[in-house]
Amino acid sequence: MEYLFILLINYIGVSIALVKFIPAAGYSASHAFIPGLNILTWLKVIKRPWWWILLLIFPGVNFLLGIVMCVELAKAFGYLESKDQILAGAFGFIYLPMLSKDKKLIYVGPEDWTKKKKTKVREWSEAIIFAVIAASIIRTYFLEAYTIPTPSMEKSLLVGDYLFVSKFHYGPKSPQTPLSFPFAHHTMPGTISMKSYLEWIKLPFFRLPGFTDVERNDVVVFNYPDGDTVVVARQNESYQQIIRDEAYSYKLRDLDNQMPLKENTEYENLARKRILQNDEISVRPVDKRENYIKRCVGIAGDKLEVKNGVLFIDDKQAEIPEEYQLNYRVKNIPNIDAAGLKEKYDVNLAASRQAARSDKSFVFPLTDGNLEKIRKDKPNVEFVPDFTGKDEMKGYITNNLRNRPDIIEKLMATGAQNPRFSNFPNDVRYNWTEDNFGPIVIPAEGAKVTLTLDNLPLYERIIFLYEGNDLEVKDSKIFINGAVATSYTFKMNYYWLMGDNRHNSADSRFWGFVPEDHVVGKAVFIWMSLDPELSWSDGKLRFSRLFSFID
Repeated sequence: MEYLFILLINYIGVSIALVKFIPAAGYSASHAFIPGLNILTWLKVIKRPWWWILLLIFPGVNFLLGIVMCVELAKAFGYLESKDQILAGAFGFIYLPMLSKDKKLIYVGPEDWTKKKKTKVREWSEAIIFAVIAASIIRTYFLEAYTIPTPSMEKSLLVGDYLFVSKFHYGPKSPQTPLSFPFAHHTMPGTISMKSYLEWIKLPFFRLPGFTDVERNDVVVFNYPDGDTVVVARQNESYQQIIRDEAYSYKLRDLDNQMPLKENTEYENLARKRILQNDEISVRPVDKRENYIKRCVGIAGDKLEVKNGVLFIDDKQAEIPEEYQLNYRVKNIPNIDAAGLKEKYDVNLAASRQAARSDKSFVFPLTDGNLEKIRKDKPNVEFVPDFTGKDEMKGYITNNLRNRPDIIEKLMATGAQNPRFSNFPNDVRYNWTEDNFGPIVIPAEGAKVTLTLDNLPLYERIIFLYEGNDLEVKDSKIFINGAVATSYTFKMNYYWLMGDNRHNSADSRFWGFVPEDHVVGKAVFIWMSLDPELSWSDGKLRFSRLFSFID
């Protein structure tokens, strides 16, 4: 609302000035009173092309262009001093009406650049400004280029794929922080903490009409929901999980010292206090949170469940992406050869590992097709899906605890099969894992849910963060905006997104629902693909993936 209010104030102030400026320039005074026509006449007065009015549609661009037009208007009436131009640009809605009251108001016209030979500096400046404006409009409202940095979508999308994301499929959303450095997402180039945007003006969420809604199995780019707060030195990690991990270390310390355990919330408060005191924290608006890419497996209203690694939607097995992967564990595999694994079975070496378990096993991410190939070549080796069950702590116990069964037993006694609470909703009452998760119903706009203390962890981020309510629990009662609440009606649609590389993906199983205002666009086209694990002579350029569409 602040942005719209500022635009309105500027428009009213400049319109008051145009009542005097337009007749003084030789145009009909009636033009000043007709919205739209007054802007076109203004452009004629400063001798700028009519199509600039089209640029005024775009948030961010309209703000900067308005400043230029105010400065040009002052110059066209002979106010050429630096102070006049600064005041006209910064406070046009006040300063231009003041200038219009000058009884000696004379139209001298803008400087005629057509009669002057363009210098190289001017040529380059105009070209750069035009390119920045055009590229900003294209990447904000039509198409934007992205690259795949992690293996979470393999083998559907590979690390090193360069792709275009369509903003117009679901409808482009207007920038919520329109004042930002061009082409920088949230941090200034060459820095790790300097913000690339100003928060003086914020726009409410608004999405222009698109061609389609988000559908199941779409590959979607979105703003990371858990990225509202980040530890600057650890920007690629969830701030909330950093707190939970720190709290976990405090709990282990107390167990090791034979001290009584505190409540989990007390450990988390201690962790949060230490992090706030010792680390630089950055809070980001929605459109400046990290961009993630995953597959939409569930839409608003769907019932979702994962059983032993198999996804079910509305109690029916969901469609399996053609190139999706699972981790497979194998013991005593002979002749481990990294180059051979990649060449013959297309194994991502960065995602493969020797499991930190007593059996010294290895873990490989494999598609069904590559699994069959390696089984045929090594018929005497057993490949076991690396599932994490609801009743075991595999994958959650740190190495230094493996020889401490006393501490493991005490942790189990707390009821936390996942003591780090890394799976959504990150609460001891929900002992879900990435392979055994749910059931859960994805919230839909207008749907009402009964609220209890038990199911509140599922919806608390929706209520207080995504939908902007005050939320508090007092005396075993839930208060929303100061009133006792026994139910809640959702204001937005939500989605569930997962990586096709199911055991190597930080997705909704860890941070929950994706609000519709976080959806950026649909991944549609791969234009370049470079394998970071190979050299140019070994096939770094993946010719088969060039100029291919994304399923």
